[in-house]
Amino acid sequence: MKRRIFLQQTGILGAGLLASKVSFAAAPQFPIVRVAASKRHFQSKAVEAAIKTFQSKVKNPELSWLFENCFPNTLDTTIYYKEENGKPDTYVITGDIDAMWLRDSSAQVWPYLQFVNEDAALKKLIAGVIAHQVKCILLDPYANAFYHDPTKVGEWKTDHTDMKPGIHERKWEIDSLCYPIRLAYNYWKKTGDQQPFDADWKAAIVRILNVFKEQQRKTGNGSYHFQRDTPKPTDTLPMVGYGFPVNPVGLICSAFRPSDDATIFQFLIPSNFFAVVSLKQAAEMLKAIYKDDQLSADLLALAQEVDAALQKHATVTHPKYGKIYAFEVDGFGSTYMMDDANVPSLLALPYLGAIDPKDEVYLNTRKFALSTDNPYYFKGTAAEGIGGPHVGQDMIWPMSITIRALTSTDKEEIKWCIQTLQKTHAGTGFMHESFHKDDPANFSRAWFAWSNTLFGELLWKTYHEMPEVLKA
Repeated sequence: MKRRIFLQQTGILGAGLLASKVSFAAAPQFPIVRVAASKRHFQSKAVEAAIKTFQSKVKNPELSWLFENCFPNTLDTTIYYKEENGKPDTYVITGDIDAMWLRDSSAQVWPYLQFVNEDAALKKLIAGVIAHQVKCILLDPYANAFYHDPTKVGEWKTDHTDMKPGIHERKWEIDSLCYPIRLAYNYWKKTGDQQPFDADWKAAIVRILNVFKEQQRKTGNGSYHFQRDTPKPTDTLPMVGYGFPVNPVGLICSAFRPSDDATIFQFLIPSNFFAVVSLKQAAEMLKAIYKDDQLSADLLALAQEVDAALQKHATVTHPKYGKIYAFEVDGFGSTYMMDDANVPSLLALPYLGAIDPKDEVYLNTRKFALSTDNPYYFKGTAAEGIGGPHVGQDMIWPMSITIRALTSTDKEEIKWCIQTLQKTHAGTGFMHESFHKDDPANFSRAWFAWSNTLFGELLWKTYHEMPEVLKA
């Protein structure tokens, strides 16, 4: 099943609940849509305690309802945890597609990291995600999504690339290798636990470094190529599957964006910024855990090279906004000016630790991204926000509104974002992949765990930092 399709034909409402089975809470306008406790895939005492705390302190009944539905949605519906040889292993689906994206799985469990030191089971679950991601990377570092069954051959088996059993899709995206490092690094920092970082994990880091270097394209196109027989140009690559040419200036090529759409110019700027952060984090871990000064230095050297190339090639002077970051460049001087809802995006750079939120170029870029000068900023009668080509014209992604709030220090802007999300869930109690700017009931993907958990992350953060914003 294609990633953008939401399962209308199955009658699913929200996180896998049949509409005919929905019961109602004390307030009829807020039906019980969360999966029953007996059917939840994983239960965390710490997350349940956070829900109770939020609901006891936040007197806005709709936000309390949304938090209970959205924040645990990944745990409730997408987690498959087991132990192999005494070690945790966690497979995480995105929601309505039975496949594990390296990006999505990392982002889905990210908000739970803050609770791991008070919940041993949750700690093991995230260690299991790290372990399963290592298996995926060692199977194929160029693939973006994988099956639980390593022998399964999926629907994209006819793609013209080096497909293997166990791989759902093989779209090369820089961020697919950055997100597992982000998760591993912050798990290590939070817990001090080195157990997940065994020889296989180190081997995966070596694979990541080699792929990043190969995709600098200094000595040719490299081994990766991809073509799909499809009427959608965003699902395949030109030039015999290698994408449009780039000038090897030190940046890393990304054949696809985090939306799984093909890039136009392969030096995808947000993902290169993310790579710099991830390479530095991996370097720190290799030095501290393995005392491997050479590998650490190699990782750091690439981070510095990419960072220097970003300083030279990533910015343009816009006639209205001044100096801003381009979305994509080719190293020859061509730039693509836009921003997409998926993370990493230009808007999300501070959220990923890649840019200071007060950086002048970022602030200029932010103004551009949140304006109709960005071709994928849609403004309608129901809402306004960033979308992208993945779902199509006039479709706003709730994720972009959530990220707007998570990267803002303006109380009124954060309040506006939360209120917008509150009024556009179409009565389902969950966030979606996208909704029409004039009609929130016209939405894609009723069960999209990343968007749900990210919204819960925003509400929990706001509760701690600006509780007055959440008042009814």
